[in-house]
Amino acid sequence: MKHQVAIVGAGVSGLTCGLVFAQHGYRTAIFAKEIGQQTTSGAAAALWFPYDAEPADKVIPFALRTCRTLIDLARNPDSGVSMIELRQFSRTEKIHIPDWAIPLGARAVVPSLLPVMSSQVENGAAVEAATRPVAERTGRERIRSLKIFKSGFSLSVPLMDTTIYLDYLANRFVAAGGSIAPNTHFAQLEDVDPKFDVVINCAGIGARELVRDTDLEPHHGQVAIVPRIKDLPYAVVCDDAPLMYAIPRRNDCVLGGTNELSNDLAADSTTTMRIVTECARALKIEKPNVLDERVGLRPFRKSGVRVERDQLRNGRTIVHNYGHGGSGFTLSWGCAERVFELATDSAA
Repeated sequence: MKHQVAIVGAGVSGLTCGLVFAQHGYRTAIFAKEIGQQTTSGAAAALWFPYDAEPADKVIPFALRTCRTLIDLARNPDSGVSMIELRQFSRTEKIHIPDWAIPLGARAVVPSLLPVMSSQVENGAAVEAATRPVAERTGRERIRSLKIFKSGFSLSVPLMDTTIYLDYLANRFVAAGGSIAPNTHFAQLEDVDPKFDVVINCAGIGARELVRDTDLEPHHGQVAIVPRIKDLPYAVVCDDAPLMYAIPRRNDCVLGGTNELSNDLAADSTTTMRIVTECARALKIEKPNVLDERVGLRPFRKSGVRVERDQLRNGRTIVHNYGHGGSGFTLSWGCAERVFELATDSAA
């Protein structure tokens, strides 16, 4: 007889774990105080890229495993997953292309010109555009000429539009026989109904209180949602201070951001204006109107992502899956598959 599985947390980690178990025929229920767009996942830019998570020797394998699944999902337009060019830049130094990114096709780019991957470099169009005054360039040429940055690299990665993808996961989970119970709070994991003999902890930053994990710390992330930016077909990210990213989605664009140690979930209007101003300066565009402001608390764990099996005091199996920092979406499928292996004793 298959176990009954309870998952605590309905962000991307909880939903992905739920779907993996439900598709394997397990009776699975997700319990969470908040679901969907209300969660930290709902505030994420959700671009696949390992960020603000440790240690690398654990994070990168999970990330690459996830990438393969997301590439498959990108073939379905209803999933909310698409492939996009990511341009990662540095303002201050020559950027290092990570070893894991090279097999994925990462290439160096010159910020002031078109990417070396573009055929337009070969016919001189990039050079010609870069030498004309900014006022005489087209919108696409202005954005492509990112002289504010010193170096960068380009990589094709999955992008998850959270306004679509989270609902897609939830709908697939329910269609596979799973159930979601919102507005549910547990003071401790032992409070989960005893009929569930396997419990999966995907509580994110909530695990700090739920399992008394003092290694977890909230990394405050604020973004501004603006109308889709014309002539921006790729994502721009710069991790140098101030953190800056512009990520176009199907119907809008996410501008960011912040990464500060803070429990504050309130959006700060001054921070929003700083984000919009910096993105407009980098992209050489007029400041866009702000449609919405979102804040999430990235669950960074100082001792590293926790994906491990344990037992509750009453003997039930518990598998922890939290501490993903800014890489919740990036690690989601890799971690979920590992959680399933641990929970079902199918690990090698």
